[in-house]
Amino acid sequence: MNMPLAPYACDPAKSRGRRFAQAPAPTRTEYQRDRDRIVHSTAFRRLVYKTQVFLNHEGDLFRTRLTHSLEVAQLGRSVARTLGLNEDLVEAIALAHDVGHTPFGHAGQDALNDCMANFGGFEHNLQSLRVVDHLEERYPEFDGLNLTFETREGILKHCPRRQAEALERDEPGGVGRRFLDRQQPSLEAQLCNLADEIAYNAHDIDDGVRSGLLTLEQLQEVALFDQYRLQTLAEFPQLADAHQGRRLLYESIRRMLSSQVYDVIAATRAALEAARPHDVQAVRGMAPLVQFGPVMREQSRTLKAFLLQQLYRHPQVVHTTGQAQVVVQELFAAYLRCHNEMPQRYQHRILQAGGALAGHEGDAPGVAARVVADYIAGMTDRFALREHERLTGKRLLT
Repeated sequence: MNMPLAPYACDPAKSRGRRFAQAPAPTRTEYQRDRDRIVHSTAFRRLVYKTQVFLNHEGDLFRTRLTHSLEVAQLGRSVARTLGLNEDLVEAIALAHDVGHTPFGHAGQDALNDCMANFGGFEHNLQSLRVVDHLEERYPEFDGLNLTFETREGILKHCPRRQAEALERDEPGGVGRRFLDRQQPSLEAQLCNLADEIAYNAHDIDDGVRSGLLTLEQLQEVALFDQYRLQTLAEFPQLADAHQGRRLLYESIRRMLSSQVYDVIAATRAALEAARPHDVQAVRGMAPLVQFGPVMREQSRTLKAFLLQQLYRHPQVVHTTGQAQVVVQELFAAYLRCHNEMPQRYQHRILQAGGALAGHEGDAPGVAARVVADYIAGMTDRFALREHERLTGKRLLT
């Protein structure tokens, strides 16, 4: 059943529109149309073979960028429905928020950012916007997917001032403006930011235990998880059996997720009642309103710190990500040195650009570097490894 939209929700009938005007679709709202364009995009399909924490070849059941995005969309829609926000917009933002991510997760992003240090840097949120604004090639009238302002605003979660100024020059009053004015995005965008955090904290626990790098005994140190483990054992004592470890883990995570969702709903309702925004524009001028309560916020912060130390910095993960960074760095050097190792359309972009690409300042070498970064960022893990072996003769991460 469709719930009525709250006055502070984004109404597709009042969207700020698309960069290129298009007639409305007869059977879909503007945000539903955005979601469909994202799902059918090449960049979205590639997410199935892009790393979340564990590389794709390390196991078939670990999360990828695609499954992570689906989980963010599910959590986001559940909260949006209860708060009277626009579910379709939340889903569109959630599904697109990682389409600019590199292969090999944050290790790939860090390596590519280092490679681009003299050419404006690399950041996956900005790259996601580049993908939907410029890099997708599906329509005869324009580059990109021509999404609505509200979806694009939600995709651009972070933006340094220098990049915001560049975006503002390219699109006055557009998605870069709020970073210059220090305003907030829509509640739907705020919700996606928090749903992203909730999703990866939960599924990284699951994948960490599945990988053998985390144990249930270690997780007893984390109050946010352990309280639900104890609840589960109190209700289902048979799960104390060592052979029931998977069921105990799943039920504990399920309860933790539910508790976080209910906490966000309660804390956000309280913030909305106190602030009383009368429309979307009023929301933009306020402090963030979608939030955890104080206790849950601190417990979530503690869980993130635990995962950083015990999982993301685990020697096995560090070794793997170190090799992944070598792959990205050596690919970048090879393509920058020899453009004709890339497909013709990328070579053509370098030859035809003759200056800065949209949203980036720089000379011709900067243009070439940005095109190389676009190509590498669009790769899946396994394609990047194949290309690296082809160009260097070395086999890494086998």
